[in-house]
Amino acid sequence: MDTSQYLSMFLEESIENLQILNDSILELEQNPDDIDKVNEIFRVAHTLKGMSATMGYVKISELTHKMEDVLTKFREGELKVTQKMVTVLFKCLDTLEIMVNNISEGVEADTDIQELMDSLKEVATIQSESNTEKEVAVTLEKEDSNELVDYNDLLDLNEYDLSVMKQALTKEYSSYYLKITLDSNTLLKSARAFLVFKALEEYGEIIKSDPNAEEIENENFEFEIQLVYLSKSEPEMIEKTILAISEINNIEIKKINLEKNSIKHDIINKEIEIKEEKNVDETTRNNVQPVETTQKKKATEKKSKDDEKAVVKKKVHQSVRVDLERLDNFLTMVSELVIHRTRLEQISSNHKLNDLNETLEQIARTTSDLQDLVMKIRMLPLEVVFNRFPRMIRDLSVELDKDIEFSIDGADTELDRTVIDEIGDPLLHLLRNAADHGIESQQERVANGKSKKGHIKLSAYPEGTKAVIKVEDDGAGLDVEKIRMKAEEKGINTENMSESDIKNLIFAQGFSTSEEVTDVSGRGVGMDVVKTKIASLGGTVDVISELGKGTTFIIRLPLTLQIIQALLVKIGDETMAISLGYIDRVLDYEPNMIKRTNNKEVMVFNENVIPLIRVNEVLDIEHNKESKDYIVIVKVGEKSVGLLVNGLLGQQEIVIKPLGKTLQNLKEYIGATILGDGLVTLILDVAALI
Repeated sequence: MDTSQYLSMFLEESIENLQILNDSILELEQNPDDIDKVNEIFRVAHTLKGMSATMGYVKISELTHKMEDVLTKFREGELKVTQKMVTVLFKCLDTLEIMVNNISEGVEADTDIQELMDSLKEVATIQSESNTEKEVAVTLEKEDSNELVDYNDLLDLNEYDLSVMKQALTKEYSSYYLKITLDSNTLLKSARAFLVFKALEEYGEIIKSDPNAEEIENENFEFEIQLVYLSKSEPEMIEKTILAISEINNIEIKKINLEKNSIKHDIINKEIEIKEEKNVDETTRNNVQPVETTQKKKATEKKSKDDEKAVVKKKVHQSVRVDLERLDNFLTMVSELVIHRTRLEQISSNHKLNDLNETLEQIARTTSDLQDLVMKIRMLPLEVVFNRFPRMIRDLSVELDKDIEFSIDGADTELDRTVIDEIGDPLLHLLRNAADHGIESQQERVANGKSKKGHIKLSAYPEGTKAVIKVEDDGAGLDVEKIRMKAEEKGINTENMSESDIKNLIFAQGFSTSEEVTDVSGRGVGMDVVKTKIASLGGTVDVISELGKGTTFIIRLPLTLQIIQALLVKIGDETMAISLGYIDRVLDYEPNMIKRTNNKEVMVFNENVIPLIRVNEVLDIEHNKESKDYIVIVKVGEKSVGLLVNGLLGQQEIVIKPLGKTLQNLKEYIGATILGDGLVTLILDVAALI
């Protein structure tokens, strides 16, 4: 009876079910006549209701039950899908998400659901008197009189409990009130109660218990247990079953009568069918068993050999849930292994220990495979971030009174979990800006010869050692002159800037061309936050825009943040590392390659003028005149730059270590690494240098 062991499963499946409901209701709004989608929503809501009732979360089960009432009317064709109804359903999902998060975080917040229940009741109300359901009276048959007792005097039954009892009635199950008294000398009360529950569930279903499961598990009750029990057995049989268990002092059984005034048998039958779906969670199945006919049970027991084979086949693909902290520790240990492997290779090379070479090669292969494996384990598809945006764009289009079509491509592109956790907020800012500033009003679009419906596309794909994410819209585009004027107001000199550079000024701190501050965007902080966050992940963001045609934001992110291939270079007499992900090519340095324009050094490469950065001057490191200089051409987004370095030491796999709190403000470096000879080497942040 311990429900705590199922809590993590309940939370994970509830979050998954809420996301499915969000996506499905969104699709239903686009295709209101899709009855299959309505049935899918109904099934998921029903599963969520059953799980929450099993775990004792009454408010969640009550709210989902009320949502089912509306969905039932959709299925029956009594209600049409409207924007107002969908909005109310979305508000319910938001509230359910808050309640699930509160359970996850251990917050005992009393969420008020009455307003939502009223809203659902309002949208589900049918004016026709013939379609309204009368309240079902619940009474008890007393042994010695016909006096009726209100069910609330016995147990606090809610709408969900009554619904289950009504469903059971149509399958010829009787509802019983049981009052079981344990012997006052019972030592293990919870164990005794467990035996009672187990015995009863052999012949029926317990739908209400006072005390509840958690209180029984913790022995937080006296010697009395009250139950509402559904069974086809007669009272004498139930009494005999319970009294067969030792340390039971007394049992009181009363039959509950449900008046069948105007119960809709067709709806109930459909709910029963859903309750019998095979995909009901095994946990729910064990705690709140579906009401089944004898024939159903026999059919279930008679599994064919093909079914057994299918079950065996499924087991091959079973997965194991692993705590994320354990994965982080696993990667840290693999990283240390890579460092020690490099050190061993250095020692072997220095001392010419040829006997070690073969073993070291084996170790190198094994650690590389292990590293690849842990990287793949940590990878997650971008879908886990992308799936919350369709609902957000839908809500924004309603709020802004714009007709926006939103599409997603490449949601299966995988990134390291650390990157996945952090990329959500920047994408949120970009999409909100696209909906608010990018897409014009319907009137403006028609006046400009565009379709009334605006389009926003979110796409992703891998590109070498990086992943590319694009946010595109077919809106108004960026007005270069407007940005230039705003820059001049802020004291930024745009005289020698290209159009591309001017457009990228929107990422400057506090820079916004919005004429007014809205609840959606225009506060002058969003784009700055976007660039800062992406830079902290070792990525870049660029903007391409054409006035009147639309805007595209291009984000490039490293696939992983922990172990990378790097080029070791000399800056003065210091050794530093540059990630290979940025490097286009390396050239021998010749003084005549460098030209000066606008008082800045540039070089011509492939008929393109590329700015030159002398890294030693930027880092204030004295140049070694005897060194052989090279130019490392790096590409950050759409921009290429030449970095002048004072020597090359070769390519190496390195482990990125954070610099710690003391040095965290050094923007020129993304971290440090330990080389084979034990030397600590800084890793240059190419994006920050440029």
